[in-house]
Amino acid sequence: MTFAKFVAGLGASALGIAMTTAAMAADSQSEISVMMNMARILRLPSAASTVVIGNPVIADATIQDPRTLVLTGKGYGSTNLIALDAVGNPIADLIINVSVGSTDLVTVFQGTVKTSVSCAPNCQPTALGGDHPEYVEDVVASLATAERADE
Repeated sequence: MTFAKFVAGLGASALGIAMTTAAMAADSQSEISVMMNMARILRLPSAASTVVIGNPVIADATIQDPRTLVLTGKGYGSTNLIALDAVGNPIADLIINVSVGSTDLVTVFQGTVKTSVSCAPNCQPTALGGDHPEYVEDVVASLATAERADE
């Protein structure tokens, strides 16, 4: 066997290993949990250039730097996150589970109208997915008023 054939065979083997590793990364989904309205740092094994979230109503991801994502829980449920490198190879394929993380959350139903109150340490209105739209508007307006008072 000539040296050129040896190098060519070695290159083909390395390509096969790389493709198998990428396929295994895509097939082996792991799960990560994040609390609603909270952020979490996610470190990737290599640099990502594209991040796809299956359902952006449930979670969001921002690329902080090529190997660091900031994952934010936006709504209850599960979705997936796929990170791709510069040539489109998958480097991460995760299931994202978003849940309420506080035992201090109180949900109040008045007929079909749902409202949420966070009691940590004092009970205050909070807006969560599924809350009545007028209630959410009132909570958002209250927060905006409080921000202006702090200025």
